[in-house]
Amino acid sequence: MSPSRSSFRLAEHLDAAGIAASIGSVGDAYDNALMESTIGLFKTELIKPRRPWKTLSDVELATAEYVDWYNHRRLHGEISHVPPFE
Repeated sequence: MSPSRSSFRLAEHLDAAGIAASIGSVGDAYDNALMESTIGLFKTELIKPRRPWKTLSDVELATAEYVDWYNHRRLHGEISHVPPFE
């Protein structure tokens, strides 16, 4: 399936589910800044320090634990040093 056809089908599925797509415009450098920053933290705080990973299951479990920690216990300076959950 071509990328444009896939994108169209994704948009249809999101619309049918009542989900607003967060898909930016071409060439907008600020579009993915938040996601890229989050992925950078994930790599810096979890992936790189624990290398080498032995199995995909190890990465999956560590990722689930990281997401829980990030949302419930990690203090975020941009939001008054509280976890996002609070």
